[in-house]
Amino acid sequence: MTALSPTRSALSANLICMASMLIWAAALPAAEVLIRADPAPLPPVVLNAARMVMAALFLLPIWWLVEGSEALRRANWPRGIMVGSLLALGALQLVFGQTRTSAVMAAVVSSAMPLIGMTLEIVLDGRKLTLQIALGLLLSILGGILAAGNFDGGLSFGIGALLCLGSVITFTLASRWTVTALPGLTPLGSTSLTVCGAALAGTAFALIGGLFGLPGPNLSAFGLTEFSALAIYSVGGLAISQLLWIIAVGRLGIAMSALHINLTPFYVMVFMLALGGTWSWVQALGAAFVAVGVLVAQGLIALPRR
Repeated sequence: MTALSPTRSALSANLICMASMLIWAAALPAAEVLIRADPAPLPPVVLNAARMVMAALFLLPIWWLVEGSEALRRANWPRGIMVGSLLALGALQLVFGQTRTSAVMAAVVSSAMPLIGMTLEIVLDGRKLTLQIALGLLLSILGGILAAGNFDGGLSFGIGALLCLGSVITFTLASRWTVTALPGLTPLGSTSLTVCGAALAGTAFALIGGLFGLPGPNLSAFGLTEFSALAIYSVGGLAISQLLWIIAVGRLGIAMSALHINLTPFYVMVFMLALGGTWSWVQALGAAFVAVGVLVAQGLIALPRR
C-alpha cells in the first residue's frame, strides 16, 4: 500500500474537516426549526438530551459492528464519560445561546475557536507561533467576520453570544481531550465513547432541570417535521460531524482544524439561500479569505522568502 505524501495527507484531512463543518452548518437551521417553533416541542435542556441520546444510539451500534465487543470492553469508560460530559455541557451552552440569539450569531462567535485552539497548543504542546501561522489565523478570523457581518442586517452581542463563546471554549477542550486522553481508540471509538458519555450527562441535566421545575417536552407539538429536524441535528450535526471532526483533529491538531469553523457562516448562508434567503458576495469573499488562511497557516501556501 502506497503512503500518502504529507501534502496529500494534509489536503485529505482538510477536506474531512470541511465536510464536518458543512454538516454541522446544515444542522444549525434544523435546530432553528425546533428552537423557534411555537409552541416549542422540546425546551433547551430536553432538546440537548434528546440530541445526545439519538447520536449515541446511532454511533454505538456502528462502533460495535465495526470493531467488535472487545473494543467496547477495553475502552476507558469513566474517562470517556468525563470528556463526554464536557461535550454535553458545551452543547447545552450552545442551545441556550442560540435560543437567545441566532444560528448565524452562533457561527460568528465560533470564530474565536482557532485562537483558543492555538493558545492551548502553545501552552500545552510548546507550539511556536510563526509569522505564517499568525497570518493564517488573521485571514481566517477576518474571513469569518466578513462571512457573517453582512447577514440579516448585522449582529447583536449579549448573553446569547457569551453562552455561545462558553460553548466554543468547552467544545475545544473536549475535542482536544477526545484525541489525547483516550489512547488506543480509533476515531470511531473515541467519538462513540464520548458521545455516549454526553448522552448520559445530557440526560442527567434534563432530569435535574425537571426536578427544579424546568418545562418538559411538549409531545403534542412534536410531529414529523420536528422529528426530521431532530434527526438532522443529532445524527448529522453531532454523530457524523463529530466523527469527521475528531478524525481531522487527530491529523491536523485542534488549532489548524479550528480554522475551518470560520467557514460556517458562509455555509449557513448557503443553506438559508435554499430556504428563501439571499446570496451575499461579501460572505463569499469572507469564505475565500478563510480558505486562503487555512492553506497559509498549514504551509500549503508558502510565504515568499526575502
